[in-house]
Amino acid sequence: MTIERFGSLDGQDVLQVSLQGPDGMEAKVLTWGAVVRDLSVQVAGGSQRVVLGLNSIEDYVAHSPYFGAIVGRYGNRIGRARFNLNGRTYQLDANEGENQLHGGTKGFGSRVWSIVDQTPFSVTLSLVSEDGDMGYPGRLLATCTYTLLPSSRLRIELEATSDKPTPVNLTTHGYFNLDGSPDISSHELTIAGDYITPTRPDLIPTGEITAVAGTDYDFTTSRPIHGTAHTLYDINYVLRGPYGDLRHAATLASRRNGLAMELWTTEPGVQFYDGHLIDLPVRGLGGVQYGRHAGLCLEPQRFPDSPNNAHFPSSILPPGQVSRQISELRFSR
Repeated sequence: MTIERFGSLDGQDVLQVSLQGPDGMEAKVLTWGAVVRDLSVQVAGGSQRVVLGLNSIEDYVAHSPYFGAIVGRYGNRIGRARFNLNGRTYQLDANEGENQLHGGTKGFGSRVWSIVDQTPFSVTLSLVSEDGDMGYPGRLLATCTYTLLPSSRLRIELEATSDKPTPVNLTTHGYFNLDGSPDISSHELTIAGDYITPTRPDLIPTGEITAVAGTDYDFTTSRPIHGTAHTLYDINYVLRGPYGDLRHAATLASRRNGLAMELWTTEPGVQFYDGHLIDLPVRGLGGVQYGRHAGLCLEPQRFPDSPNNAHFPSSILPPGQVSRQISELRFSR
């Protein structure tokens, strides 16, 4: 484990923590946004980079579409950037039209976190969000722990506590490409979800929960991400199994090199975004130009806009309790 200066932002150093797992897996984590800047796994003949990342803090601030970040206080979207809680309406910072995306203009994915613990295989970062931050009630303490485990696994543990009731939906926002191709057309996907939460054109859920069977959203068996369908994906899947148990959520596999990644999570949902809006003017890691579908996201989460949908799994964190999410990325060939 090594720590080095990656750059500075508003006079504050941004650090990069490099971790090496027991079987050669390597990760580079930034204190800015708790970003996984780089992640590689051992394959025959060397290593394979499996995430999209950028080369400078300036590029991240100016151009990153949340590459590898921990987003919050509420990941995904809240409709009209407002919600009611205990008889009071809270108006949030709106940063996507009239809605809020990923916690607002200064969400957790664009702030400098602090390193509070480290081992050769792990690092823990923390962030304090004050009462009223981006419109949310309560002083919230968030922590994120990345741990490299045997058998090419990355564990991500997210926790939060607050001194007032508040919505919390921390999630990890990595963009995955398992073979280094210009796009993810050589990948197949399975999602352990039989239902989605359909959305309006502005991507706010309608409140319905609908079956994927017979639609382009059906990934219950492995298939190419796009195939002959013309659907662009940015949608929440309702995962099978008890919410709170660590269970299989999705499998991504490259037909080009045979590398597979399983996502396991304790969360009730996962957002699948196929990267159709990626179009960066700067080059990424290895000098690669990231364009449309250069990588995809699988974001373990509470459902989007759940503070405004009482029948969705609750995202409200009471004071004195802990919001906890565990997710694992498990790589194999």
